[in-house]
Amino acid sequence: MLFHSAGFLLFFPVVVLIYFIIPRKIRNLWLLLASYYFYMCWNAKYALLLLTSTVITYVSGILLHRAEGRLALKKWIVAGSFVLNIGILFYYKYINFLLGLLGDLARTLHIELQVPVFDILLPVGISFYIFQALSYTMDVYRGDIYAEKNFFRYALFVSFFPQLVAGPIERSKNLLKQLAEPKSFDYERVREGLLLMLWGYFLKLVIADRCAVLVNTVYGDYTSYHGFQLVLANVLFAVQIYGDFMGYSVIAKGAAKVLGYELMENFSQPYFAVSIREFWRRWHISLSSWLRDYLYIPLGGSRGTKGKKYRNLMITFLVSGLWHGANLTFVFWGALHGLYQIAEELLTPVCSRWIQRLRIRTETFSFRCLQCLKTFFLVDLAWIFFRADTLSSAAVILKESFNWSNTGLLLNGGVYELGLDERNLSILALALIALAIHSVMKELRWNVQERLSRQNAVFRYALYWSAVLLITFSLDISGQEFIYFQF
Repeated sequence: MLFHSAGFLLFFPVVVLIYFIIPRKIRNLWLLLASYYFYMCWNAKYALLLLTSTVITYVSGILLHRAEGRLALKKWIVAGSFVLNIGILFYYKYINFLLGLLGDLARTLHIELQVPVFDILLPVGISFYIFQALSYTMDVYRGDIYAEKNFFRYALFVSFFPQLVAGPIERSKNLLKQLAEPKSFDYERVREGLLLMLWGYFLKLVIADRCAVLVNTVYGDYTSYHGFQLVLANVLFAVQIYGDFMGYSVIAKGAAKVLGYELMENFSQPYFAVSIREFWRRWHISLSSWLRDYLYIPLGGSRGTKGKKYRNLMITFLVSGLWHGANLTFVFWGALHGLYQIAEELLTPVCSRWIQRLRIRTETFSFRCLQCLKTFFLVDLAWIFFRADTLSSAAVILKESFNWSNTGLLLNGGVYELGLDERNLSILALALIALAIHSVMKELRWNVQERLSRQNAVFRYALYWSAVLLITFSLDISGQEFIYFQF
């Protein structure tokens, strides 16, 4: 059930209405049933995987509580929880990928090897809910959260439908504690939640799906394009994946807020970052912080020699790449970001000396803009490998992006031959201006909703209904699933 489907637009109001009508003591049970129904709308049998992961980590939490004071036993319990959950994730997401690599290696070595291929459908959201469940195991082990004894409440924490299939990857310290107390109806909170959902739909349907049309046109026949066409597609893919994933996160946050729950922020204007390191503090915050807390730091983090620190960074980013998909393109994308961070750290002292020698003022707006552009260029370069189907096609796209023999397309209307007509490109341009204004306001730490509420009712409702109309008119080019559903 997609957030922008007719089914969800009927499902969500019914869930909310019943939630606030029924007695408080059974509201969590109602949300649990609704969450499993929501998930089963994709494939009912895979709800068993969700339940299996839930049972494993729930039992692990109880056992960890009972093993208090016995460190060795607690480590074995955590190991068992991780092995079983990662085993499920590995089979459904990576078994064919690994067997394919094994087959390629055998052919390279001229070895006859029959490699089986398993007919497996990747369960939607499996990487998200397994990581969320595993974070609970680690939090109980570390003593950061109590072991939840109410199975239904814990099952709701793992399966909470607004963020189940594409995050954010919630922490037990945030969401599980909130679920201990069902919420009451609050008009102001519901209004804020619905406005968040409206903004999320705007990001997805008006911006991301329009970008997707052009990006898919160019990437679907990349050998026919070069120069400006590929650069435009590359830049718009950066916009698409941001609008698409942030759109989902904002809708999820808004839906949860309507019900009375606060989800974590998953994005913080990532394309305003002045370094790759800062980009990862702003992009997919729930995953980057998960990898930091449960992988990078346990590996040793920045402790020890620089060599060990760089090793830990590379392992973390390789895992990040693999988490996104069973394809060498994702592995390369993760490795590239790891190398970016290592290069940044190595070059920082050199750059600092030159800045001092040239007496460059680093506190100026112009300097920050240049830093943002540099970071965006590197990030967008890496997005090519994220979007391309193979490493070889990514290499061709990257090479041809620098072939600027067709700049005349900017003037002769050739841009309208890339999948979007003049009307849709104009709508996209206006929507991007709105996104830029909103992002600047957020970057300045303005409360956008609060400032909007100060405006005249005529202005506010004109803005709301304009967004609704744009979203409605965008349904004819919609149909795109959220990109992160595949992860």
